Amino acid sequence: MDARPGFHQSLALLQKELQQMGESVEKLIFKSVESLANLDEKAAQQVIQTDDLIDDYLTTIDELCLRLIALQQPMASDLRIIGTALKIATDLERIADHAVDIAKITIRFSGEELVKPLEVIPQMAEIAIEMLHESLLSYTERDVHRAASLAEKDDRVDKLYSTVMQELMGMMGTDYHRNRQLTHLLFVAHFLERVADHTTNIGEGVIYMVTGKRKDLNV
Repeated sequence: MDARPGFHQSLALLQKELQQMGESVEKLIFKSVESLANLDEKAAQQVIQTDDLIDDYLTTIDELCLRLIALQQPMASDLRIIGTALKIATDLERIADHAVDIAKITIRFSGEELVKPLEVIPQMAEIAIEMLHESLLSYTERDVHRAASLAEKDDRVDKLYSTVMQELMGMMGTDYHRNRQLTHLLFVAHFLERVADHTTNIGEGVIYMVTGKRKDLNV
């Protein structure tokens, strides 16, 4: 018989909110890069507007975590679960901020054409989104091995980041407007590299939650 039905119900609600937040952030990253590739200003505006929803999720999760700690007298292992959820929500909010950053760059490009079709940046986004999905699964399934596997994917994103940096910097010349766009595309690549780093943070949190030991996945 469940001795703490209220605790487990509240914990289930917390995890549901976190999963929904994660799914929303996944869609936001995808839409931000898609809006850039298509120079779709309307889609970029939608990304920016959706950021308020992500902030609402963070507030809700923060309140749920504090309520669990204050009212349910969680044990040490429970505290790791709650603390990890709060940390994941914070990383998700920062990932959403990067999606907004990318969308703002799309809007800055209004009326322009891309100096070249995007190739490496969408690859970075695809891996980063996959990493985010895997990191959230590792949390819900308490899967340490899935969490640890994020390190290899993060290495792939880092290599693509180096590739796109070399490519875009090599294209710079004396044309101010061309250089301005290339610089903003470098920012986009940097934002996606940071998205991957935040997902490894989630993986590290999962490993600590399950094992009580800290492991650095972003080396």
